[in-house]
Amino acid sequence: SSQNLSEEFAEAARQLKKEAPRIQFGKIDVTHQHDLRKEFNIQAFPTVKFFVNGSREDPIDCKGVRKASTFITWVKRRTGPSTVLINSTDQAEAIIKADDLAVIGFFRELHTDSVEVFCETARDVPEMPFGMTASEDVCADYGIQRNSLVVFKKGKPVHNEALEDSRQNKLGLTRLIKTFNLDLVTEYNIETSVKIFDVPVENHILLFTPTNSETFNEIYENYQSAAAEFRGKILFVLVDTNEARNGRIFEYFRIRDIDVPAVRILNLTSDAKYKMPADEVTVENIREFCQSYLNGIAKQHLSSEKIPQDWDKMPVKVLVGKNFNSIIL
Repeated sequence: SSQNLSEEFAEAARQLKKEAPRIQFGKIDVTHQHDLRKEFNIQAFPTVKFFVNGSREDPIDCKGVRKASTFITWVKRRTGPSTVLINSTDQAEAIIKADDLAVIGFFRELHTDSVEVFCETARDVPEMPFGMTASEDVCADYGIQRNSLVVFKKGKPVHNEALEDSRQNKLGLTRLIKTFNLDLVTEYNIETSVKIFDVPVENHILLFTPTNSETFNEIYENYQSAAAEFRGKILFVLVDTNEARNGRIFEYFRIRDIDVPAVRILNLTSDAKYKMPADEVTVENIREFCQSYLNGIAKQHLSSEKIPQDWDKMPVKVLVGKNFNSIIL
């Protein structure tokens, strides 16, 4: 909530006052400051912007940051180095074991495009520690090819991404790394919904199934296997159809009892929905569905209500998707 965020923001201001007194924190109620709201194009609340060098041109948006500690990290990475330079295996171990998650870049040299992309990505992902190394010994000790980004979870490497010398990697890397804050498949509920929407992946795939069915374990394993292949591109979500509190999401996708298990893809930006053509939830079917969607060849699923019996009785006719074309066009 806005209140919570406001408190965390104030806490970050208190802590940074001692460490970095040059960084000022301010709060504006834009309901009374219409000119400022217009000038900075404030559409969502709360919005946090960072102004650099006294300029009001192009402030940096601080998105998805909710805790005081993350605010502090975000600001420090914007005003100083965004990653820790690692010179020894002991140093690497300390970073990897300090948190649940850690991201380490293993490089040949420290002045390349891929290092720059890595450091820029670190600025946008303040939720986890970032370190980088060009030490031959450290790379050899971990047995990792140089020019790789490795995500460690609970001290073990769980993802290895080759870093090309390309400027296009940053957004993809940011998305990919932020997904590690979630499980490979995230079950949808009131607590996780905020986290799901915080991760900047606009493509979501949803599996609707009762979690207590006899076939659930097999279906879930298949779904999880496919999830590993599309990490960072499509977010995999599980919706338990036995959970009454999920009623609104069933309505939104028009899922009925006879439809389950059902698999749908939702594009958050366009609100377009896609239905998996195959009925069986196999790894192959999910993989094909995701690939055809990413390649832009999946057909949009336009669900329609039944035509009401009395649609034609009144002067104003009742139209739904199924009779729209025939009546209007």
